[in-house]
Amino acid sequence: MKNTNNNLPLNDNVTRLNIDFIGKRKIYYAISLTLILIGILVSAILGVKLDIQFKGGAIIKYSYSGTIDTATALQVAEKTIPKTEIQLKIDKTGTTNADMLVFELDKNISDTTQQALFTALTDNFKNSNIQKYESNDVSPAMGQEFLRMSIGAVLLASLLIVLYIWIRFRHIGGLPAGLTAFVSLLHDMIMVFVAFSIFRIPINDSFVAVVLTIIGYSINDTIVVYDRIRENRKLYGSKQHFSVIVNKSINQTFARSINTTLVTFVAISIICVFSIVFHIDSIRNFALPMMVGILTGCYSTICIAGPLWTTYVEYKERKNAPIGKSNKLSPKKA
Repeated sequence: MKNTNNNLPLNDNVTRLNIDFIGKRKIYYAISLTLILIGILVSAILGVKLDIQFKGGAIIKYSYSGTIDTATALQVAEKTIPKTEIQLKIDKTGTTNADMLVFELDKNISDTTQQALFTALTDNFKNSNIQKYESNDVSPAMGQEFLRMSIGAVLLASLLIVLYIWIRFRHIGGLPAGLTAFVSLLHDMIMVFVAFSIFRIPINDSFVAVVLTIIGYSINDTIVVYDRIRENRKLYGSKQHFSVIVNKSINQTFARSINTTLVTFVAISIICVFSIVFHIDSIRNFALPMMVGILTGCYSTICIAGPLWTTYVEYKERKNAPIGKSNKLSPKKA
């Protein structure tokens, strides 16, 4: 029967999707928990790498021309600076776009040792016109302080998001909405962390940038769903159970979430491929985890945030129901 109510949300009477997201929520919870546990296990086995920015050390950059065998360059550095953990990557400068050799060491070295490294590199790669670009030392104390500040920035952003959702959706249970949205964001942050571990990308400022970007991206998608829940709640009131309203709202915004995710994912994928082809590690270290975060952000919006909010509401209904009447709280069919 065609619905002629003019107060229906946009396209409600032509909604074609009717996926039972709420009914399958336990499956989604199980999938997320399994992925998180596997990711944490893999991270524990492979180990988590902290960048120089967070643990202290030295970063030395050399410009060069032509091509350089990075394996040979790393061997030269390890021979010149023994008993030192050294990481080598290829990057480009932001000004001249010249190719750069970037050595990251787990401890500070003297000017004499830096000169010895430069001499060894120029002797082994005489035709590459190697020139020292810059060197930076990061003390362990400064690295730890930067790490604490980065964690604080992420926590502050999450707190402000919870407060915003609490206020914006206060008429339909703002605090539970904010807390369930935070749980879905925590899910995304963990998956980004796992991506850094699996792809062996050191935890650095790129990690903080990716996490903050994914938080903003994911919460924006979640708020779209919550807005539709609020509209449908005003429209249907108590005529439909909260779980039915949430499921309807997710279906109505499903196409928007998928389309936005696909467009963003393709754009980031192009950037990632570009960075891999041209050996721009700094961009690759941002784009690759971003691709993972975009997918998990879409998944958490559809399969975690709304269903988890519904789980909380149903728990409160069962808790507050008179004895012997809890079985009457099953969702009404739309």
